[in-house]
Order: sequence, then C-alpha cells, then structure tokens
Amino acid sequence: MNQRSRKAIGTIATVLFIIAYALVMMAVGGMLVVGRGMAFELPFYAVAGAGWLPVVMALIRWMSKPD
Repeated sequence: MNQRSRKAIGTIATVLFIIAYALVMMAVGGMLVVGRGMAFELPFYAVAGAGWLPVVMALIRWMSKPD
C-alpha cells in the first residue's frame, strides 16, 4: 500500500474515530459525571479530552510511513 492510500484511509479513520469517541465520552460524562461537581467534571473531561491522542498519533505514524 502506498503512502497516498494510507493517508486517504487514515484521514477517514481519524475523522470517524474522533466522532465516535466524542459521542461515547459525552454519553459517559452525561451518565457518570455531570451534576457531581467541578471536582469530578474537570478531571474527567481533561482525561477524556486527551484520550483520543494516542490512537490518532498511531494512525498518523502509520500514514506517514514511507512507501
């Protein structure tokens, strides 16, 4: 697979993953965290906000491999 194909697939995968991740984290946050106070909300959203980075970084690393 050449780099151009990997970038196309990786871009679509990244967008779909971020959409799905955001929806899941909103649902989890809505069920478990909202209304419990800032002491619960702030750490949850900080961790959830950074939780997508390792997956997307791995995708970008895969997309940028030379042919």
